Amino acid sequence: MSFEFKLLKPFGPSVLKVKIPEKILIDLNKYIDNVVENNLKSNELDHGHKLIGDVTQEFKLDHEFSKKVGWLDFLVGCTSKWIEVALGRKIGKFEMQNSWVVRQFENEYNPVHHHSGHISGAGFLKLPNTFGEYVQKKNKGYLGGTLNLIHGSQQFLSNSVYTIKPEVGDFYFFPNYLMHTVYPFKGTKDERRSISFNARIDEEIHKDTP
Repeated sequence: MSFEFKLLKPFGPSVLKVKIPEKILIDLNKYIDNVVENNLKSNELDHGHKLIGDVTQEFKLDHEFSKKVGWLDFLVGCTSKWIEVALGRKIGKFEMQNSWVVRQFENEYNPVHHHSGHISGAGFLKLPNTFGEYVQKKNKGYLGGTLNLIHGSQQFLSNSVYTIKPEVGDFYFFPNYLMHTVYPFKGTKDERRSISFNARIDEEIHKDTP
């Protein structure tokens, strides 16, 4: 599977930015829309009790569906490329622990947290036309709805926070321990729909994970 990627290193660990292939993006959104409309399926896949976010709905992706639409292959291919470019190593193992969807609406948020496994990621499937704006005018960029990756402390020439403005189709890979948060947004009733995953790779490579 071919894909465009950009290796980002805003601080210590590197971050891989990629675009979700259009067909996979469409299939994922169709699947999610069907789950939302099916109460039985929504309850069966509910993952909110295991996640920390204060959001409307969080549910797991069915593993067979992930394989069928190419989502699993996409994650494997991107992770392999990331480790190869960042470390010059080739992974021999990719064990998906889980992949899940977050449906976030006005005033909801995801507090600072990290993930399990070795490799994690988050990306965007559907977004509102607006996330709102500051109550008072400020020169700094408005943070509502943004994903923020956090590492270490503020230092000279080294920021501790990398702020990501969501764009549909963008997906970011990062090491599981990287703290991150999503700020609440306002001014719209539309959905901010994201997708994440956790996976384990070779133990000996994980020790050198960027």
